[in-house]
Amino acid sequence: MRLTGVSSESVWTGLSVSTTLPNPSTRPGLRLPGRVTLTAGGTDVAVRHIRLGLVAQAEPEDPESPRRLVQYHQVPIAGRFVVPAGRRRAVDFAIPLPWETPVTMFGGVPLMSLRTGLRTEVSVDPDLDQGAMVPVFVHPLPTQQHILAALDTLGFLMRQVGLQYGRLPGVEQALPLYERLGFWVAPLYAGPITELEVLFVTNAAGLEVLLWLDRRLSLAGVTHQSISRFRVWHAGADRRDWVATVDGWLRQAIDRHAAAAAPADWSAAIRESAHVSRPPDEPVAPGYGLGGTAGGAGVGGGGGSDGT
Repeated sequence: MRLTGVSSESVWTGLSVSTTLPNPSTRPGLRLPGRVTLTAGGTDVAVRHIRLGLVAQAEPEDPESPRRLVQYHQVPIAGRFVVPAGRRRAVDFAIPLPWETPVTMFGGVPLMSLRTGLRTEVSVDPDLDQGAMVPVFVHPLPTQQHILAALDTLGFLMRQVGLQYGRLPGVEQALPLYERLGFWVAPLYAGPITELEVLFVTNAAGLEVLLWLDRRLSLAGVTHQSISRFRVWHAGADRRDWVATVDGWLRQAIDRHAAAAAPADWSAAIRESAHVSRPPDEPVAPGYGLGGTAGGAGVGGGGGSDGT
């Protein structure tokens, strides 16, 4: 699928700007290829630079403020040049996506109302034209896919997805925002918790999984919250029993959650926790990572496998 965004406001700069993505589907850590095409009108147009930015709606740190459009990643793709009158200039690109790029697709279906766009910024003396946004569909990495599929198998139902502007305490975070995946609790785990949020913080080697547990006692807001953190490598993801792994994480997190609320008679631990090694027992070889581009040879350094 080829998507093109054309700026309707760019005429006043004397320049028409369009951005084309041969394949808008991608994953975190891959390169997103495309082309920016600039067409001049009746006079020469001096361009100062072209930059591409990833944009999404995010919740502000102040809960009373409305959601706003946030550009969370920007990459320059061209410096100064001139587009002659009546001529066209094309600039090809293949921008690297951050490993923490929020996932917007799961199982080929958009995640609720979460959307990400690619915005083209063309600086024309003395004006700035931000152009139109092209949608980008970010699919999960294999490791993320396995975790989400395991939650589905265990009976968790996704209820909301959103981006939160700000930083998580004690977590090495590259982007100024993070993704929150909210689930209805599966019957097996109900009681000790009523709400579960899953957060991924990803890098080239693996990801940290944060399980945010909440137990609400009433609509008035009496609540007990706790956060547990787990790490897993991308390498060897296809050889792991993910249902057992995620079940072990949940049971360990719920036991910690219950222990912290021990004085409360509504809290109870879940027994027979599955064993989960932490940190992961398979180190990543130097230079290992995800290669290729969106629509390219696949994940895993350009090979034919879809796993890392």
